[in-house]
Amino acid sequence: MALQWLILSYVVAAEVVIAVILTLPYPMLLKKRIVSLVSLILQPAASIVAFAGFQLLDLYWKNEHRLMCSSEVCTATERDRYEKSIYKAQRNVVLCAAGILLYWCIFRICKYNKDLEHLEELEKRCKAE
Repeated sequence: MALQWLILSYVVAAEVVIAVILTLPYPMLLKKRIVSLVSLILQPAASIVAFAGFQLLDLYWKNEHRLMCSSEVCTATERDRYEKSIYKAQRNVVLCAAGILLYWCIFRICKYNKDLEHLEELEKRCKAE
């Protein structure tokens, strides 16, 4: 079970690095190359959205069927275990949401740069005429 969260955390870390690289100011030629490379990666990487969504559904199901430990009958260790599982679930929800949000941000940054490039080409054509 921990392997899927490890994979998701590495993917989120890679998305953060890609988002930072895309937002740094570069010369125009280098920027175009970086955007085109990331755009090629985006389509196969879209599976992260489905994977994170599935993990969110799994967390929701586990939350609905979790044994409650709020009465006085619970021991201190059972209460600690319950609280720890709640904190881990909250962390995993944030991780899934971050994965989806970062993918969307990277997609929008690439689309914005491609639209900007297209408009610049259009402007050059209009000036040439």
